[in-house]
Amino acid sequence: MSSTRRHFIKQSAKASAALYAASIGFNAKSYARIMGANDRVRVGIVGFSDRFRQSLFPSFMNHSKELNFDIVAVSDIWKLRREEGQQFLKEKVGHDVQACINNDELYRIKDLDAVIVSTADFQHAVHAIEAVKAGKDAYVEKPFAETMQDARAALKAVRSSNRIVQVGSQRRSGGNYTAAADFIQSGKFGPITNVELTWNVNQPGRWRRPELVAKCKEEDTDWKRFLINRPFEKWDPRKYLEYRLFWPYSSGLPGQWMSHQIDTVHWFSGLKHPRSVVANGGIYMWKDGRRNWDTMTAVFDYGPQNNPDSGFQVTFGSRMDNGDEHPAEIYFSNGGELNLITNTVSPNGGLTEKFASAMNMKANLLPELKLVEKAEAVVASANTGGDILTSNHMRNFMECVRSRKQPNAPVEAGYYHSIANIMTNAAVHTSAKVTFDEKTQEVMANGKVWHL
Repeated sequence: MSSTRRHFIKQSAKASAALYAASIGFNAKSYARIMGANDRVRVGIVGFSDRFRQSLFPSFMNHSKELNFDIVAVSDIWKLRREEGQQFLKEKVGHDVQACINNDELYRIKDLDAVIVSTADFQHAVHAIEAVKAGKDAYVEKPFAETMQDARAALKAVRSSNRIVQVGSQRRSGGNYTAAADFIQSGKFGPITNVELTWNVNQPGRWRRPELVAKCKEEDTDWKRFLINRPFEKWDPRKYLEYRLFWPYSSGLPGQWMSHQIDTVHWFSGLKHPRSVVANGGIYMWKDGRRNWDTMTAVFDYGPQNNPDSGFQVTFGSRMDNGDEHPAEIYFSNGGELNLITNTVSPNGGLTEKFASAMNMKANLLPELKLVEKAEAVVASANTGGDILTSNHMRNFMECVRSRKQPNAPVEAGYYHSIANIMTNAAVHTSAKVTFDEKTQEVMANGKVWHL
């Protein structure tokens, strides 16, 4: 029986059973608890990464019993991580977990329903394509893609399937971000005039794995499979494990951090991508052999393509030599600001009566109000292993696997943040003012299509 047909039959049976359960007085939680093993959603892990272990896994476990999900397999092309993942998961879920040497082996497992993809940045789009072509739903970490070729291929594959794909832009499952989106989209905020995005740390070990690098041997990995569609380079355990520092395996600051924040710009404004991007920066502090900048500023022009006189500017700044990792997102209008550090709307900087009357205008001041009563953590703790946003986001994915509704961060959200990310990469590597060709869906730098 095909995976699609099997899934349809399972979903139909579940729908009928749920109606019956409701008729005899079971609520959603109590029904989930009595669902049998045959109805369990069986999940495979693609990449036993730190991100998975520290945040995605505890987020999954927060909801797995109630929603009747189970992890049955882990795929990793490095022998050490594969064995660690198998043992870790076996202890946590209480039963044997199959270890797969690659995704081909993973997708041969009978009755696998879904996967969680947490691999190197440049692999996400390809692994999403593999998942949906194998008939699996997928939670896919961000950045979704770092080349337009990968982004277009993944968008087409997901849209051509009937699979649920949740991109790991967890802000879309946060109450404070949802409240901000509602406030701006209601028109109460007024037109956005500027957005300031920052993400700063002072962590020389961020994205470094020296102890693991010493353990990583070429004979224990599949280097060719790791490279996928990137240009061949000889084996380098640093690029394998510290990929976030090395283009073209990651863009570093844009892919890891900016992709989260720029996604809120698209969400709140309804715009799909920037009109143009310029960027500057360098490796100013950490001279450790990395290729990706440790400090950068990108400046974006956003607005309707057919109206260059309407729009707003966005700046993204990030440094790795000073900061305490409190990502900042502040939206400005003529009437004040919406601050996602404090989760408040205020008249700060708005047009006061004093200056308005001088031009025969009326004052324009936003009210003082809270977006939410309690802020939700943006950054996961490496010790506690998770945050409310990621837990909410994982639950949303799991619920959508059952309901077949579109998740909070569907493939389109990933595609559009990828455009902004790729435009930034092009600006970083060419020093050009980069634009986007709507017709060809290509990033343009110096009048030419930008490629690796």
